[in-house]
Amino acid sequence: MRGRWWNGYRRARRGCGEARPDVRAVFRPGAGAVFPREGQFRPKRYAQPRQGHPDPGALLRGGGDARAWRGAAVQQPGAVLSADDQSERLHEAVRRACADAQPLLVAGSGSKRFLMDALVADGAALLSVAEHVGVVDYRPDELVVTVRTGTPLHDLQGLLDANQQLLPFDPPRFDGGGTIGGAIASGLAGPARPWRGSVRDCLLGVELVNGVGERLRFGGQVMKNVAGYDVSRLQSGAFGSLGVLLTVSLRLLPKPAVERTCALELDAPTALARMRQWARQPLPLTGVGYQAGVLWARLAGSEPAVAAALAELGGEPVADGASWWDDLRDHTLPVFKGDAPLVRVILPPSAPAPLEGSVVEWAGGLRWFAAEDAAHGQRLAAEAEAHGGYACGFDGRYARVEHSVMAEALRIQQRRIKRAFDPQDLFNRGLVEMDAD
Repeated sequence: MRGRWWNGYRRARRGCGEARPDVRAVFRPGAGAVFPREGQFRPKRYAQPRQGHPDPGALLRGGGDARAWRGAAVQQPGAVLSADDQSERLHEAVRRACADAQPLLVAGSGSKRFLMDALVADGAALLSVAEHVGVVDYRPDELVVTVRTGTPLHDLQGLLDANQQLLPFDPPRFDGGGTIGGAIASGLAGPARPWRGSVRDCLLGVELVNGVGERLRFGGQVMKNVAGYDVSRLQSGAFGSLGVLLTVSLRLLPKPAVERTCALELDAPTALARMRQWARQPLPLTGVGYQAGVLWARLAGSEPAVAAALAELGGEPVADGASWWDDLRDHTLPVFKGDAPLVRVILPPSAPAPLEGSVVEWAGGLRWFAAEDAAHGQRLAAEAEAHGGYACGFDGRYARVEHSVMAEALRIQQRRIKRAFDPQDLFNRGLVEMDAD
């Protein structure tokens, strides 16, 4: 820098270009020596004050690459809220299983075991992550949480409630239970999915142990740090078949100021037309469902926006509407409690497939049917395929119905991914058919 030392300091404070740290200093002849600590290289692990602009006093006699010897403005990590870390135990269990070629049944609380009991091969040893609990890092101001996979959903939601935040994908709590690892592994999202995103949309990063005993990390804690293929999202819906999840990092959302529900009595064709109409409008919807001749709509946002939308939709306000959405999400409505196996049908919301006898959510994109028998399930699958969708059984009895519509190319890719993560097929063996390509 030019001139006397005070002029240099003043110029730096004014932000003049010659004194900026991202522009090399212009030295006059006879510049003073650089003190050793002022001439050190910047350690990459330290953040600089004010997003990269170092304190000019330390740079006064130093070159453009100098920095103050004292650490300044180091980013503070979120607090570790629990120390119940079972990572080493789980890692060692997988290593032993690899050495012994012992299949493993990876599970948490067991609330979703009914989804795969009929598919997982016999002889697997149980590997539970239920004791691997706790929030590792929570940054409410950044809307990011990193949590161990055995953490109960109820506990995590309680922490988020205290900070007026929520999980966007709103996972189901079957029988009031469930863990965050099970929510990720199942890939199941609640009624708000079309508007707030799916499980994979909210998954920023994971740590896992793969089928050769390696402890791996994918992704991170911010959306912009993902380059290339986002491998962490493969864990959503994999049901633990690709590895033992240890921790997951999730994107959060602020809770809306108000939430209201209205209901309209409509026949099925009119209800479907109304869903299509609402989908074309900028409404603050977070749920649209249909059951037994009643169309339900949930809106969330600011008080004026929600009030205006309710006036536009019409219908009757429902004082305790939140309980209906909870029952839909957690499968406690009567249609879910029957003995008949459920078939889950995914369709374009505008598909003209019948709604009678079904429970509809996602504004027509997800429809639940009670299958009378396996033939009924196959008919539903064929009809879904004809309208650009697919169907799958929601428990082991009819889980293979999806194979009638899954393209062979997709099955090949599924097997290749499985072999890359778990070449011995140790994790939840039987969920992925490992036929030769």
